[in-house]
Amino acid sequence: MLTLVSFHQWSALAVIIVTIMGVAVGRYPWLRMNRATIALTGAVLLMGIGAISLDQAYAALDLNTLTLLFAMMIVNANLRRAGFFQWVAHRVVQGANSPRQLLALLVVAAGILSALFLNDTIVLVFTPLVLEICTLAAQAPLPYLVALATAANVGSTATITGNPQNMLIGIASSLSYRDFLVALSPVALVGLLIVWVVIVAVYRRDFTATRLVKPAHVATAVNRPLLIKSTVAAGAMLVFLLAGVAPPLAALLAASFLLVSRRTNPEALFGEVDWSLLVFFSGLFIVTAALETTGISAQLFALVQPLARQGIAMLSLVAAVLSNLISNVPAVLLLRPFVPHFAQPTQVWLTLAMATTLAGNLTLLGSVANLIVAEGARRQGAELSFNAYLKAGLPITILTLGWGIFWLYWRF
Repeated sequence: MLTLVSFHQWSALAVIIVTIMGVAVGRYPWLRMNRATIALTGAVLLMGIGAISLDQAYAALDLNTLTLLFAMMIVNANLRRAGFFQWVAHRVVQGANSPRQLLALLVVAAGILSALFLNDTIVLVFTPLVLEICTLAAQAPLPYLVALATAANVGSTATITGNPQNMLIGIASSLSYRDFLVALSPVALVGLLIVWVVIVAVYRRDFTATRLVKPAHVATAVNRPLLIKSTVAAGAMLVFLLAGVAPPLAALLAASFLLVSRRTNPEALFGEVDWSLLVFFSGLFIVTAALETTGISAQLFALVQPLARQGIAMLSLVAAVLSNLISNVPAVLLLRPFVPHFAQPTQVWLTLAMATTLAGNLTLLGSVANLIVAEGARRQGAELSFNAYLKAGLPITILTLGWGIFWLYWRF
């Protein structure tokens, strides 16, 4: 049982709970605050009440994770400006001869690109492209939008650079990019197959046609010099990562190479960096560090330890539930201090990466990628409702989590 012995601990816990709740919901009633401002305000308030000192707050900032995020944003911004993602969408359309093939190619493209370049970036760029393709090919957009969101989440399971929570886990665990990939890529690959099967089964009326009305043209505004430069940088980054170079350094090398330019306006490029996400992470680092400085984390560990030690299945369930209650990044940050104390920390890290990522497919609110797809569709007049998403999201989550648990049991 959690026993707090001082007013100082109680007040710190109250601030942390209110902050995490705000982050989970995304806003506070009657206030114009987003997740970044909520996390930052909570962090400052904890410093103000003495729950964590300014020096401790500075030390809590995980510069490796923040650097990796920042560098990946630079790489992704250049790929987006070069038209790389539009070119991939064009290839997807040209390679499909039926609605089922179009769905399969979309699932594969979204999954692989998300593993390499961060799932949130992929869905942000691909949502308008998917809607354009569906309009030109006379296809109902709903199945493809759900496929885009779920495939991006599933594919991102495979690598450290796939999503923000994997970046946290990759840095904290000191697992190499290659070891992480070898351990979880089978989960992602089979998971993508599950996504395709479930989407076809749930929306079977949309996939009865055997021929696809191919659009005559899908816009591909490609900047050829930048495309070559960006793909070379991204390819070199992948080689560095597989060779064992630390992920932050590998991403920084690629980003720095792309910043050397005669044509690209640096102010415009930096304007595409998601500074709000960096602020959000910084605030959460400080908020969760306050659990340790106040002694609350030791008591929480005593509560979590018996559940986690019951095996991969129970740990996956705890991580999945926590991810849907407070979101996956806060869930990983809350559990992160406890992992080194377990007998097999590598197993626990990989289980957290698998479970917190795949759990994001449960509902429309389960991951930021889902919300990006829904909001992007809404802006263009298409609706992805909570219930419509749940029809496919629920079975996809159950089946992929089940497969992930089985795979990790077999592996360990």
